[in-house]
Amino acid sequence: MSDYFFPHLTAVEALAPYRLRTTWSTGESLDVDVEGVLRRHDFLSPILAPDVFARVHADANGRGIEWIDSELGADNVYAWAKEQAGEPSHEMFDTWMQRNSLSLAGAADALGISRRMVSYYRTAHKPIPRSIWLACLGWETTRPNEHGLPRTLPTAREYAAMHA
Repeated sequence: MSDYFFPHLTAVEALAPYRLRTTWSTGESLDVDVEGVLRRHDFLSPILAPDVFARVHADANGRGIEWIDSELGADNVYAWAKEQAGEPSHEMFDTWMQRNSLSLAGAADALGISRRMVSYYRTAHKPIPRSIWLACLGWETTRPNEHGLPRTLPTAREYAAMHA
């Protein structure tokens, strides 16, 4: 993976049980709850022991969080932290593109931004502004045609019928 993509983890600290404070190459400090991930995978269960959890550290390259071995990838932890903070993540943006079968150029056209900005958002090189995420959701809701944008939003009933 190139250094160009995804923020690197510069520090990690154990907080309350199963919560981590992460510091990133972007200058952000984000807290993340990893309990669900640790409980979902049997091979991670040893980390649930409080003394083991407290020994958390970033791997040497800033690309993972380690306890015993490299357990969690930094890009995933970054996405979880952003989502838990109420912000859109690069994973949410990529999922939106996949769900709507959009290429970089297609997403750029849909949002009225450059292909480069789409790439930045998709790789977490730049944070996704709230307005862009709302535009993603609006585009998906209305599915504009090639002739222009809709004048009104569908009602809840119409939206449900379209997605049934």
